[in-house]
Amino acid sequence: MPGKTPSPPTFAAPCKATATPPTPPSCANTTPALETLAIIAYRQPVTRADIEARETTPRTCAWLLRQIGHLYQIEHKLRENGAGPRLRHAVRAAQSTMILRRIHTAMQRIRARHLPQSAMGRAITYTLQQWPALERFLTDGRIEIDNNGVENAIRPTAIGKKNWLFIGAADAGQRAAILYTIIESCRRRSLDPLAYLRDILTRLPQMTTTQIPEATPQAWAKAHHTRHPLQRAS
Repeated sequence: MPGKTPSPPTFAAPCKATATPPTPPSCANTTPALETLAIIAYRQPVTRADIEARETTPRTCAWLLRQIGHLYQIEHKLRENGAGPRLRHAVRAAQSTMILRRIHTAMQRIRARHLPQSAMGRAITYTLQQWPALERFLTDGRIEIDNNGVENAIRPTAIGKKNWLFIGAADAGQRAAILYTIIESCRRRSLDPLAYLRDILTRLPQMTTTQIPEATPQAWAKAHHTRHPLQRAS
């Protein structure tokens, strides 16, 4: 892994298939800042500006891509080893932090070489503005490096939102968000949402406020000691 932050003119060879690091399974969708940081890169172009930046500054993009690849390789190994939040936090502090610092320093140097309204200039400016959010996964081992899980969870909602645009009063959006959260919490734990809701709604009228924590999908799964296969609608 590189030691010092190279100056922008000395970035390694242009982007080629052989120079691209292996793409871990979870890096297709990233946080907005990381998407822009990877101008870039992985499998999904983010915006026209990103594509233009990649085409006009291939050496810079190649170097940034390799640094992002290092971050994802660390996450991939943690996931393979089944690391918990404490271990993830420790490994990220020891390995990922210095990579992000290297990227941050390099981007500040690169920005001075590009016009603010150029593709690279816009991408770098936005990323640096989002830097605190980009670093947040370093402070909490429970947080993922990207938002893949969220993107996958809300995809059915995003696809159908036009059909469900008018679903009631002004408060309907908040109620819908609560219902989506409950359903997706069940899906994450491979629970049958129908079985969970049937049991909870049956017992809820007799439950006290102190028993509400027992009604969460996580608590319900532990209490039943079984993981029901998810029954998807055909």
